[in-house]
Amino acid sequence: MRKGYFITIEGIDGSGKSTQAKLLHQYLQEQGYRALLTREPGGTDLAEEIRRVILTPGKEELDPMAEILLYAASRAQHVNGLIRPALESGAIVISERFIHSSLAYQGYGLGRDLDLILEINRLAIGDLRPDLTFLLDATPETSGERVRSRSQVNGNGYDRIEMRGLSFQERVRAGFLRLAEEDRRILVIKTAGKSIEAVFEELKEIVNRSLNNFK
Repeated sequence: MRKGYFITIEGIDGSGKSTQAKLLHQYLQEQGYRALLTREPGGTDLAEEIRRVILTPGKEELDPMAEILLYAASRAQHVNGLIRPALESGAIVISERFIHSSLAYQGYGLGRDLDLILEINRLAIGDLRPDLTFLLDATPETSGERVRSRSQVNGNGYDRIEMRGLSFQERVRAGFLRLAEEDRRILVIKTAGKSIEAVFEELKEIVNRSLNNFK
């Protein structure tokens, strides 16, 4: 039986997921919890290789169904090789992105069938779902500025998903918000006009309440 606690952080590109995930991981470790920080696509060596295939722009356009299946393959490797063993050992797992990203990006963003995406992921990972999901809600315009700044600093340019532009991110954001309306485990944190520290304080307060009886 699973003993751990599974937290995921979702949002459109440039919404601050990586920053908040790292802050939460550091905070939980300081509080004496055994915490694991990971990301999707990726998390294991093989899953990171699939990430490279998905995100690296190339001459050949990535077919939408191939994209769904690649994400599911990466997730299967990630879950069975890293997340599930960590949860079974009693750890808190924090993942930047999980199944809600597939629903928002490939479902709402690309217009693919949501039930099909869910079924493919059920085959890949079984019934594993997060105990708590944070949706960092930022406007595509604000997030786009962050992505541009990040790509300039890193010198890597845009990845395949980031290259799809503003209208795609708007559909993805709308999809995330729709998912949050339908699932009480998804908690929306508005980031507009807030500092990194203010956003983290909101997130930290919710986590402390949720983990009150876990330690």
